[in-house]
Amino acid sequence: MANAPVQRMSQLMAKTLRDDPADAEVLSHKLLVRAGYVRRTAAGIWSWLPLGKKVLANVERIVREEMDAIGAQEVLLPALLPREPYDATGRWDEYGAELFRLQDRKGGDYLLGPTHEEIFTLLVKDQASSYKDLPVILYQIQHKYRDEARPRAGILRGREFLMKDSYSFDTEDEGLAQSYAMHRQAYQRVFERLGLDYRICAATAGAMGGSKSEEFLAPAEAGEDTFADCPNCDFAANTEAITYELKAVDAEGVAAIEEIPTPDTPTIETLAAFLEVPASATLKNLLVKVDGEIVAVGVPGDREVDMDKVEAHFAPGTVEMVTEADFAGRPDLVRGYVGPQGLGEKVKFIADPRVAPGTAWITGANKAGTHARNVVGGRDFEVDQYVDVVVVQEGDPCPKCGTGLKLDRAIEIGHIFQLGRKYADALKLDVLGQNGKPVRVTMGSYGIGVSRAVAALAEQTADEQGLCWPAEVAPADVHVVAAGKALQIELALEVSEKLRAAGLRVLVDDRAGVSPGVKFTDAELIGVPKILVAGRRSGEGVVELKDRKTGEREELTVDEAIARLTA
Repeated sequence: MANAPVQRMSQLMAKTLRDDPADAEVLSHKLLVRAGYVRRTAAGIWSWLPLGKKVLANVERIVREEMDAIGAQEVLLPALLPREPYDATGRWDEYGAELFRLQDRKGGDYLLGPTHEEIFTLLVKDQASSYKDLPVILYQIQHKYRDEARPRAGILRGREFLMKDSYSFDTEDEGLAQSYAMHRQAYQRVFERLGLDYRICAATAGAMGGSKSEEFLAPAEAGEDTFADCPNCDFAANTEAITYELKAVDAEGVAAIEEIPTPDTPTIETLAAFLEVPASATLKNLLVKVDGEIVAVGVPGDREVDMDKVEAHFAPGTVEMVTEADFAGRPDLVRGYVGPQGLGEKVKFIADPRVAPGTAWITGANKAGTHARNVVGGRDFEVDQYVDVVVVQEGDPCPKCGTGLKLDRAIEIGHIFQLGRKYADALKLDVLGQNGKPVRVTMGSYGIGVSRAVAALAEQTADEQGLCWPAEVAPADVHVVAAGKALQIELALEVSEKLRAAGLRVLVDDRAGVSPGVKFTDAELIGVPKILVAGRRSGEGVVELKDRKTGEREELTVDEAIARLTA
């Protein structure tokens, strides 16, 4: 903020640390704690110190400006929410253990909001009665709560986090598509202004529901998502959202099923070694339980089943692995030797598209110590449903152009959904249409992880010395360092006031009794874009100006330095 008071480090409530926190695994966690931006309050719960709050506020400001620019209206809804709306949409149960549930003194059920679709829907239901009241976009910047089983990575995966969530309300699908496009463009502007490297990736909707969904991912080694990027075309997608076209093959000429004894080969590895065939020639059949019912999942033997995809497919059903007890109760299922040709109607069989009609496999013969070869899809077994359920691998063909995909880790920083009428149907959100009849409203939901964006920036821009913030989000424009005693401190404070008067945000290290080496180290660690040093030539009115990112230095007079910084 222009003309804000100079922030003196002698008065700053923040202590830098020389060593990494013992529990820190990722770079942003280490540096944000060491540089005095955040402190851990409890597992997955963080306090923001003055420098961190400034960065967080700058991210909020940029998000707010771009949301306002598309005509969105800001509101603030409660974080403590009643159970009933979430019962109506099924998400009270669907969220499972991630939901913070609590009761008031009268025994009423409440939750801490993980996301606010239901509450925004009810707000519009209360306020909008006619098509003339729509379209409208509402948003808030609010804390969200999810009871992560393993909160980790500092502010990247917390149980409380700050998020911008917005919601569009339209009477027609064309209006929803337009609202979605407006958000997509606004998000691009937000992340470009923040200085983030990002990708827009096709994604699955998950518990949010709806149809079209895209994620904004910031590539980073600490990322919890894996995404696929095509080096040849513009295709990019979260690996959970990648699907492949089902292509049947001609099975004419494939011999009849032949059973072969294969003792002690209950795994793909032992089977492939025994028969001296590649694992890709075998069919792996994984058994799971969906709401207690056994389902078989078929994939080529050289591929792993992506359980996240399986769970997403069967959501909101509960998916579990089968146990010894399940086999004991089903003598028709032989552990390690299951084949789809013997399942019949007893067990539902879903398969990856690579198990296409006409493909021939070596698979279990449903007899102990026995497999079968020449087992052909569509001839010897039927697939109840094809679902892409394999773990995507580096080099898999791009669904768009066929080029081998590259896989990278990334941090999810934004997600946009075309929800459609899921929530409007559940909560009966109608307005009076132009013809005087009720019209069911269609919705979009759009989130930006505000606190996550801070961590993502730290991950992408930090170097060996510490944080290195882009100018628009940094806690100050310039960090003035008094590298000496009274003379240097006096000059540093004088220069700081002149810079403040010129409209710059200034952090000055005026600490007495702290060595220049420690001050230089702290300046690098804190990561303000420009560092101005009042050092050995202070008596001549000469200071050193350093660019934090490039490391370039130059000696200038005080007036030259001020002119350079305010240009």
